[in-house]
Amino acid sequence: MKITHPDRLIWPKLGVRKIDLVRYVEAVGEAMLPHVVRRPLSLVRCPDGAEGQCFYQRHPAAGLKLPPVKGTRYVYLETLDQIAAAVQYGAIEFHTWGATVPDVKHPDRFVLDLDPDPDLSWEKLREATQIARTLLEELKLNAFLKTTGGKGLHIVVPIRPELGWDELKEFTRRIALFLEKAEPRLFLANMSKAKRAGKVFVDYLRNAQTASAVAAFSPRARPDAGVSTPLAWDELGRADPRGRHTVKTVPARLARLRADPWRDYFSETQRITAAMRRALG
Repeated sequence: MKITHPDRLIWPKLGVRKIDLVRYVEAVGEAMLPHVVRRPLSLVRCPDGAEGQCFYQRHPAAGLKLPPVKGTRYVYLETLDQIAAAVQYGAIEFHTWGATVPDVKHPDRFVLDLDPDPDLSWEKLREATQIARTLLEELKLNAFLKTTGGKGLHIVVPIRPELGWDELKEFTRRIALFLEKAEPRLFLANMSKAKRAGKVFVDYLRNAQTASAVAAFSPRARPDAGVSTPLAWDELGRADPRGRHTVKTVPARLARLRADPWRDYFSETQRITAAMRRALG
């Protein structure tokens, strides 16, 4: 693939060029592809780099040949080459739906986006994340953790694609409300910024049709070139991981890992049951 303007700086302060971003995708592509393949996609394109003007691309474009989702104007990826082509086209971030082609009406995961007040300490965010995980364990749901490449954390729960979008959104809304009621000093179930001081907003709105969440291994168009990185749960007990994982460090992390912290993610077959709904009230 021909890379135009390979020396264009994507993150000028870090000296990261377009060709470096392509090489990052090459290095992590085999790990990243299962998280994005056949999922309706929103790209964040930044033709002038991460510090320039960026915009979302969710529909077919003349310069980027991606297949459309049947019956919609959304696009999706099928191959590693298409990820690299998106980077050549100016994409930095990859955001995906919680469903896969061809059945995009039945989500196969849900995401709890733990979005903290910017001034909240890492210790408080870690506590909130552990409480959320404990609740999911009480519901008999196996959950997986990742950074967002920003200030928050994602808890991702794979499920059988049986529920419709409205049912799933209501289920995750109940989780957010349950957490808020159980620990009102820590959790907030609505997005009011006026009430967020010292708390974590449990953003369940990611679980609606056409909503998306940043994909695992996607870079972020932010000054530190952060990457949304899958973590093992025992990494939550260590120093704050949010600023450590970047386009410069994640390839080495992958090479160093003895086991994939999400190794059971794609084989999980759990389902949301009526008993879980009753437990949440």
